[in-house]
Order: sequence, then structure tokens, then C-alpha cells
Amino acid sequence: MRSLFWRFFASFWLAIALVAGLSILLGRALNQDAWLLSQHPAVRDLAKQWTQRFESQGAAAAQELLEDHKRQFRIDVQVLDENGHPVIKGTFPPRAAAFEARHPKKEHLPWRRLSTEYTSAKSGETYLFIYRIPFPALASWQRESLLWPFSALGIAVLVLTCFSLWLTLSITRPLNRLRGAVHDLGQTAYQKSSLAKLAGRRDELGVLAADFNRMGERVQGLISSQRQLLRDVSHELRSPLARLRIALALTERANSAEQQKYWPRLSQECDRLEALISEILDLARVDADSGAAQPVAIAALLGKVCDDARIEAPHQQINIQVEPNLSLNGWPDLLQRALDNLLRNALRFNPAGQAIELQARRNAEQLIVSVRDHGPGVAAEHLAHLGEPFYRAPGQANSGHGLGLAIARRAAERHGGSLLLANHPQGGFSASLQLPLAQHSA
Repeated sequence: MRSLFWRFFASFWLAIALVAGLSILLGRALNQDAWLLSQHPAVRDLAKQWTQRFESQGAAAAQELLEDHKRQFRIDVQVLDENGHPVIKGTFPPRAAAFEARHPKKEHLPWRRLSTEYTSAKSGETYLFIYRIPFPALASWQRESLLWPFSALGIAVLVLTCFSLWLTLSITRPLNRLRGAVHDLGQTAYQKSSLAKLAGRRDELGVLAADFNRMGERVQGLISSQRQLLRDVSHELRSPLARLRIALALTERANSAEQQKYWPRLSQECDRLEALISEILDLARVDADSGAAQPVAIAALLGKVCDDARIEAPHQQINIQVEPNLSLNGWPDLLQRALDNLLRNALRFNPAGQAIELQARRNAEQLIVSVRDHGPGVAAEHLAHLGEPFYRAPGQANSGHGLGLAIARRAAERHGGSLLLANHPQGGFSASLQLPLAQHSA
């Protein structure tokens, strides 16, 4: 996977290379004598050539070499031995020595004076070579020799500028898209397709965009769910309030004797309204922060839920089957609320004389808690909508607001699990909580 690390690394590496190149050029500029002696074609190999000519062919041949060199490069050369005496005549004109005597400072001389020593590998003698290079010839060579370093430097600067521009745009453009997506998310107008291209990148920004897409989709889903919940709550609250208004209006118009028959109706509508508000609050508490997870003993929890159910429906029979030593880390209040709703739902539809089956078992790394009744079940086309707030399958004669299964589903999701709703193959309806036994962070 491509990484921003390598982009930054390459940028810094090119910058270091550029600085190193400039340092080399500055070093050469500050040490021009050594640079000239090693790079100038007129003096680079002259000492070695002259020594070989002098030791093999004699002084005349060595003098001829210096004269030919002067005619070619316009450079004067003088060679001294270890005692400081001239080995040969050389090419220095007499007026040059007199001019240097009158002008001892280098900046007053019309030429550049360089000197170097060379030791013969054959005889072991050491010679001192003194060069006088006229400034016009030196300047002409420097212009030619410095042309390629500065050309290479200009190309390097151009390439580095283009690369830096590309690197900057490759970072700022995705960040601008992310900023626009954040703005859209804040305005609840986020579109997943706005970051689709960026999410396809195979670097950190692509991973960030993909994560942001998932977060944005989740947030938009939650916003839509909350809006739908508010609409459903408003709709559900209107019905009992309307009935209360009608009952109150009839009570006001009736005489004292007739008013007595309306009081039970008013009390019933108040109870329904109170039950609806209680279920809505239960649904809201599921999404609220319930603190840290804690160990939950499944057998004790199911026993408590069944005891409460038997008090409300003593005529119903509940069979419990729980594997020993079942426990998980979770929120006992949420689990109890979810199981209580599942069991109440089963009690509404279970016929008399049939036992409700409550089971808890381990399946690999999951805990399965199922509640089965022997009622009529639910038509297959309505199963997918069960668990949505305020949804009730058509044809249900029992009372309810459609929040029990929604609370159970939210509680299961809070534990990292799910709620499975299905018609039992042998008849009746089955609701199962599938919860991971491993620690889950909400």
C-alpha cells in the first residue's frame, strides 16, 4: 500500500540532496585553488606528463612540452627542484617576475598564481610546479565548467518544485474534500458519493475517507431514525390524547349520573398514555450511557424475569432451560428490559394450556437466549419490519405500541449482538438474542 510516509520521505531526501549539491558547489568555490588544480585541463595532468618527459627525454624535451602547453592554453609554468632552483628555463617571461616584485599582493596581479608539488615515482625527486593563469582565460574556462553544475541545479530545483507542488496538492485536495464532507455532515446534507473517489485511494487519506464514509452513513442513519422516531411518537401520542379530549368533552356535557360511566374510560386512556410514555423512555434509555459493563449471571437474570412474568400472568406456564455457568460481560438492566419485553410479547400471544419455552445456551463464542410461544406467529412479509419502533403487524388484536421488540433489538445491538425474529418450524413465534460472550465495548 502506498503511504504518505514515502511521499514525505522522498521530499526530504530530494531536499537533502539539493542541499548537499549546493554545499559541494560552495565548497569548491571556497577552495578554488584545489579545484582548479584538479579540474582545469591545462594543469590537471601537466605535472605527471612533464616529470615523465623530463626523466625519459631530458631537459630540452621537457622545456618544449611547457612551450607547447603555453601556446595551447596561454599558461606560464615554472618548475623548481627541492632546493628552490629552476630545473629548466620554463615559460615565465622576465617582466612577470619584475611585476610580481613590484606588486606583492595577489589582488594586484593580472593572473592567478597556483602551485603544487609532484613526487616522481621513478626517481623519488619532488618538484614544485608554479602556474600563472591569466584572468581572462581563467574566467572563460570557469564559465564553461560551471555551466553544467548550474544547469543540473536548475533542473533539480525545477523537479523539486514540481514534486513539492504535486505532494502539496495530493494532501490539500483530499483534506478540502474531507472538510466539505464535514460541513455537509454538520448540515445533515452529507452524500456518501462525495468521498467515493477519495475512499478508493490506497493510503492513509483513503482509509480516513472510507472510515468517514462509514461514520457519515451511520450518523445520517441515526438522524433519519431519530426523525422517524419523533414522527412516530407524535403520531402515537395523538391517538390517546384525542380519545382523552373526546371523553372529557362528553363528560362535561353529561349530567351527574351519566358522568360516572365516563370516569373508567378516562382512567383507561390515562393508563394507556402513561404506558406509551414509559415505553418511549425505555427506548431512549437503551441508547443512553449505562456505565461500564459488568459480569451478568444468565441463570439468575432469567429467573428474575420469569418471576416478574408469573406475577402478571399466573395462569401461564414458563419452562426454563439454562446451561450451567453461563455468564457474560454486559449491562444487566438492559438485558432484563429486553428479556422482559420478549417474554411479555410471548405472554400476549401464547394460548392457554401451552407452555412458553425460555432457553439459554452457548453456541461457539455466542450466547443464545430464545423465547418461544405457541401463538399464531407472524406473516413472512412482516418479519423484516418487526423491531422497528411503533411497527405492529396487521391483524394483531392484542394491545401494544410496537416498542417492545425495538427495545430488545437496541439492547442486543448495544451488547454487540443481534435480535433474530422468526416463526418456529413447529408452530408459534421465536425471538432470540444472540450476544457475544467476549468483552464488548459499547
